[in-house]
Amino acid sequence: MPFKKLTTLAVAAMLPLSVAAQELEAWGSAGGWDILIDPSLGDGCLIQAAYSDGSVVRIGFDRNEGMGYVTAFNEAWGDIEEGAQYGILFDLDGQEYDATATGIYLNGVPGADIYFDNPDFLFDIAAKYTMTIYNENGYVTAIDLGGTMVGLEGAIECQNEMG
Repeated sequence: MPFKKLTTLAVAAMLPLSVAAQELEAWGSAGGWDILIDPSLGDGCLIQAAYSDGSVVRIGFDRNEGMGYVTAFNEAWGDIEEGAQYGILFDLDGQEYDATATGIYLNGVPGADIYFDNPDFLFDIAAKYTMTIYNENGYVTAIDLGGTMVGLEGAIECQNEMG
């Protein structure tokens, strides 16, 4: 069963204050996603949502690297090692993609960062309903992608404004 997205206020309530106060700039919202600007990624725009399992997901553009990314954080993922590489599988409504995730911590919250250079992958995500992520140990999380196309269209509009 896909997890429901929570409101922006719930994002702040679920994360430690230092994560909620990260230097992201609010740009707007679309499709149930917050649209934000990350100055540390060359003013790359992103969409962010929180889910009932405690996960916070970001999909966006890293203008420093010229790549897109999907990042997920969750307090329950405490065994992630910073900088370690993890083989993962994305299942987008039955279409599978192999990827490598890098373990990261954002103000003490463990997460996984997945970069890709194929812009079509963003729209593959946006055109689907559920993204299920697996690692070598099995199921990790399922993400409801409802509203993602509208959210990404907003992030592209944001990115166009950033030049």
